[in-house]
Amino acid sequence: MTIPTRTLGTTGPQVSALGLGCMGMSALYGDADRTESIATIHAALEAGVTLLDTGDFYAMGHNELLIGEALRTAPAARREQALTSVKFGALRGPDGSWFGYDGRPAAVKNFAAYSLQRLGVDHIDVYRIARVDHDVPIEETIGAIAELVEQGYVRHIGLSEVGADTIRRAAATAPIADVQLEYALITRGIEDRILPVTRELGISVTAYGVLSRGLISGHFTPDRQLGASDFRAHSPRFQGENLQHNLTLVEQLRKLAEQKGVSVAQLAIAWVLSRGEDIVPLVGARTRERLAESLGALDVVLDAADLAAIEAAVPADSAVGDRYPSAMMAHLDSEH
Repeated sequence: MTIPTRTLGTTGPQVSALGLGCMGMSALYGDADRTESIATIHAALEAGVTLLDTGDFYAMGHNELLIGEALRTAPAARREQALTSVKFGALRGPDGSWFGYDGRPAAVKNFAAYSLQRLGVDHIDVYRIARVDHDVPIEETIGAIAELVEQGYVRHIGLSEVGADTIRRAAATAPIADVQLEYALITRGIEDRILPVTRELGISVTAYGVLSRGLISGHFTPDRQLGASDFRAHSPRFQGENLQHNLTLVEQLRKLAEQKGVSVAQLAIAWVLSRGEDIVPLVGARTRERLAESLGALDVVLDAADLAAIEAAVPADSAVGDRYPSAMMAHLDSEH
């Protein structure tokens, strides 16, 4: 399989049309197998995936160390093709608690120093604060990343979970390659205000949560037991009647997938791919099996009739339940 490429905005790098989100290999979705995680990263690189997405706060650095090990043990040619996308700024306690974000210029550079060391690289390809620090003007945070670009430690500047006004302010400070936002069949809030602005400014979107944390993967069942450390055990969309309703949407999607001879996950990912060349989906595969399934979405062609059928089966705003618990929603700046 040859993976097509897309370019992150007008200033960013050329990347594979699907990126690999590595968070679940370390945190928030229950136990993960380290050996299988590294093998999955290797398989992704071998298949032609170039964009590896992480955060320095995913299991307090564990995810960056994992990616660093995978890169170190990958063939040189594959290692050289890898592009790292790193989020920073989340503050965590030894017990795993969360207590805000730090976007001060000094903190930005401090976070970057540790990420470079853990990843074992001399530069980060796309660097972004995970959530806006409302006590620090975004211009100051972006300005600090711009200094890291000038010094060669960062190649491109990104944003994450920000609204239209913040995007404009950031882009007026320094060139922005892309904005990372949750975007899926059942999470379409960015279409109203944010996508028009990113497209006006020539900024791409790296879309995470394209399978809504497994909810629309076709593999999630209503009787699945989630551990206390699994984010979904506390997510409104996975609770009680909300879950039952949302899974009925998945069954509608399954009928369409079966008609095309593809999996539900492949259809859902293909839908995101169809939304524009300026959108790069991140798939959160934790195993080689799930990775292979996700990559199969690249072969799914959706015509106008397919897209209309999907829209009818899963209309915008048809899901119920917020995408984050209320305490986490309070930190969002992205208006969706």
